Amino acid sequence: MSEPLHGEYKVTGGKLVAVDLRVAEDRIEQVHVHGDFFLDPDEALEVINASLAGAPVAAPPAELARRVQDALDRARTEATLPAAVIMAGFDAHAIAMAVRRALGKASSWADHEISFLDPGPLPPVTHAALDEVLGRELAAGRRGPTFRFWEWQDPAVVIGSFQSLHNEVDEQAAAELGIQVVRRISGGGAMFMEAGNCITFSLVVPETLVDGMSYEASYAFLDQWVLTALAEVGVQAHYAGLNDIASDAGKLAGAAQKRFVGGAVLHHVTMAYDIDADKMLQVLRIGREKLSDKGTKSANKRVDPVRSQTHLSRAEVMASFSQTFRELYRVVDSELTADELATAEELVRTKFATPEWTARVP
Repeated sequence: MSEPLHGEYKVTGGKLVAVDLRVAEDRIEQVHVHGDFFLDPDEALEVINASLAGAPVAAPPAELARRVQDALDRARTEATLPAAVIMAGFDAHAIAMAVRRALGKASSWADHEISFLDPGPLPPVTHAALDEVLGRELAAGRRGPTFRFWEWQDPAVVIGSFQSLHNEVDEQAAAELGIQVVRRISGGGAMFMEAGNCITFSLVVPETLVDGMSYEASYAFLDQWVLTALAEVGVQAHYAGLNDIASDAGKLAGAAQKRFVGGAVLHHVTMAYDIDADKMLQVLRIGREKLSDKGTKSANKRVDPVRSQTHLSRAEVMASFSQTFRELYRVVDSELTADELATAEELVRTKFATPEWTARVP
């Protein structure tokens, strides 16, 4: 039998769940669940502990949660527990997550040191390639989690991995305006990018950080810090739908993700700071349809939710965001290696700047 293992999970808006357990022959043994939650009756805790004993150490979160819930349901059916068992501030999923963390199958922010990268202005196509490079590096165990803001000079339209090039972009208008079209590796919608008109960041983390979460829940979890950062600059925001961040004044940002074989997650967000709506509508076909009923026809019209809602410069907003991120998590300043940058440039040449990739969905 192994040495005792300990894991903790804090329910968002709820209570702390902790678990101490031992492992014998790839099975969980001697489980003790505890925390500052509320549970009634007391006897339900014994049922929960017993339900986890004997579970395989490789059991996914859903199976562990199901064991807990099935045991409670069975005890109620057999009248060894009352019909109503009250679990306040936690649930079976929270218990499963605490177990997974004790077993080293899941992690928390506190388990990771995140490298802050500031490579300076790069072409948008190079940023897209870096997303793939850094994701692969983490999945291969050659680098830890990373965070970086995008800085660029060249204008671009960055489309989602699965979007139709023809349906999304007026290629002739883009060429006439000198706007490059870049296809990224994550899903989601198109981004119109000129220097200084939006705020974009990429976060690459181990998949263990979102272990047991639904795809939708992982978006909100990885962007929780963004809501805190927005509040620091005076914007009360919330998650809307699968991948949008909004305030009462409307949409602020959109997020996208890519999962890598080997256990890495790329998560990035783009916020509109001060976009030239007239130029955007010339290039984005879907943008024309979305804004067709909003009277956005003047060349003077701007799409500027972050600027108008914060009344701060882009640099001030980004500095505040960076400070919030550093206050919430363990962050160290780092740099891209020469090999990482060279690999990204090679990917630009062989993939991201090629017509075959850009038009892979015509």
